[in-house]
Amino acid sequence: MKINKIRSLIYFAALLAVLPSCNKEKKSSGGEDAEVIPDDIVEMREDQIKLAGIEFGAVEMRSLSGTINAGGTILAAPQNMATVSAPLGGFVRSSFLLPGNAVAKGQTLAIIENQDFIDIQQNYLDACNKLEFAEAEYKRHTELYKDDVYSQKSLQQVTSEYRSMKTQVKALEQKLMLIGINPAKLHEDNITRSVAIVSPITGFLKTVNVNVGKYVTPADVMFEIVNNDKLFLELTLFEKDVDRVSAGNNIRFFLNNAAEQHNATVYQVGKAVNADKSFRVYASVNDKCKNMISGMYVNAVIEASSSRVESLPSEAVVSFDDKDYIFVFDKNKQENGKPFTEYRMVEVHKGVSEGGYTEIIFPEGFDTRAAKVVVKGAYNLLSAKKNAGEMAC
Repeated sequence: MKINKIRSLIYFAALLAVLPSCNKEKKSSGGEDAEVIPDDIVEMREDQIKLAGIEFGAVEMRSLSGTINAGGTILAAPQNMATVSAPLGGFVRSSFLLPGNAVAKGQTLAIIENQDFIDIQQNYLDACNKLEFAEAEYKRHTELYKDDVYSQKSLQQVTSEYRSMKTQVKALEQKLMLIGINPAKLHEDNITRSVAIVSPITGFLKTVNVNVGKYVTPADVMFEIVNNDKLFLELTLFEKDVDRVSAGNNIRFFLNNAAEQHNATVYQVGKAVNADKSFRVYASVNDKCKNMISGMYVNAVIEASSSRVESLPSEAVVSFDDKDYIFVFDKNKQENGKPFTEYRMVEVHKGVSEGGYTEIIFPEGFDTRAAKVVVKGAYNLLSAKKNAGEMAC
């Protein structure tokens, strides 16, 4: 960097030394009419051109992607998060777990007691006994009906009672499974007043909202469990970037401003713009990190979708008065027997930059095919313009 600055200073000093003073008008030795130099023209002699290192190039079509900076949050997929409650409520009899503890799917989280558990088990066993009798009656009446011993009306009544008891047993089976009791293993000798609340997934306890003796209702959240094995990013972008991001784009992101880089891949782009003109982008995290947990804030860099655009080397574009310009060859001419070259300053707009090239948006009517663009020495031409007070000659 220091060497480049020294070179620039040398060029600058040399240009000031060799450039003749510049006026808005030039008079010929013969007293002819003054030459008016347009404001967008810079003139240079051959020796000045060599000193400034002027080189030409052409407008190229290149695939440029660029990057987009975004902030967001790490989240766990819905299937990797679980909220645990007691379907019928009850009093907590025991619980030994703390937030942060690892739990496995099916592991007991707490034991709760409720008198309703006893009633459901009793009703189920009674219904099973009645179903057994109703089934026997149904089979007996069916055989007798075949022998014309019973009327069709009597068979229909028995059939209705049998189906009703069958429905009642099935409903009570579902209630038992809802509270965690296996109907197939229930009999008169193992009726219990307590049931185990088990973990539906493997993960870590995010919150524990129970203690011994506490009464919980079906609406109370007893435990929250998160599995950090499969995480995704939710990033916020503004609508101006909506056409630059698509599924498959790569993302580099960092946790808490840490230096370690992590990678993700965009799998979905939001289909609606929010009231603040932002939209959401969702990406799957590709690598695992023990320090990466749901809820953390991240800084992300999205590698935007590439497209073929008109571009120039980045050093061909110069900035002046908060605007961007390029220099193009205008014409060769002679003054007092000396050859001069005129360069025209053209205002442009910059797009994305990548690999030393920048997307250029040219003014309407600009002939990109015929233009000879200054790709090296553009800043020297700009310096000549700025330090001459007018356009350098």
